[in-house]
Amino acid sequence: MVSVVSTRPKPPRFCPQSVLKEYYFIIKLLSALLFTFTSMIIRPAILKDIPGIMQLIAEVVPVMNAAGNFQWDNSYPNAEVFEKDIELNQLWVADADGDIAGVSAITTDQEPEYAQVGWDLDETAIVTHRLAVSTRYRGKGIAAKLMQQAETEAVRRGIKTLRIDTNTNNKATQELFPKLGYKYAGEIGLGFRPNLRFYCYEKRLD
Repeated sequence: MVSVVSTRPKPPRFCPQSVLKEYYFIIKLLSALLFTFTSMIIRPAILKDIPGIMQLIAEVVPVMNAAGNFQWDNSYPNAEVFEKDIELNQLWVADADGDIAGVSAITTDQEPEYAQVGWDLDETAIVTHRLAVSTRYRGKGIAAKLMQQAETEAVRRGIKTLRIDTNTNNKATQELFPKLGYKYAGEIGLGFRPNLRFYCYEKRLD
């Protein structure tokens, strides 16, 4: 009696985990492609942007708090703060086809506590405040583009120094700022945000 052994290849075993990995990869790739074809500009904010800005803040605050970063909460930053920024012509947004993808206040406002790291507060500096990127646009380089706008403003106004502070629990900005040429200057507390600590960073354009 002759036994015949089939040489036909066995069908691959179905692996849900590998299928899910491929699915998420495809979704991520499509998301990146869609953003590539999205028209995104950095422009001065206007009052009509306030609802979109506040929606962005409502998205990012829970994520920040969940990561242990309590720099922002339900009371700050609020619409009045952003309206004041717009009145002073110092608020910028990343506009992705009408969607507010990011926001940043590009100011010359220096906190008195900055002196604790040896900064000369009599020296005019461009100071970035209220920098945020929508959770729907993370990983697209928007924060870097808003920071670049601060540098553009500094050059336009003949200012040689850029400064910024960030909560000690904000790991993303602590990685971003050195990549953009900012140097760590020290740690401070801020009177209007008690019980929190902040790292200060500076970039010189000399």
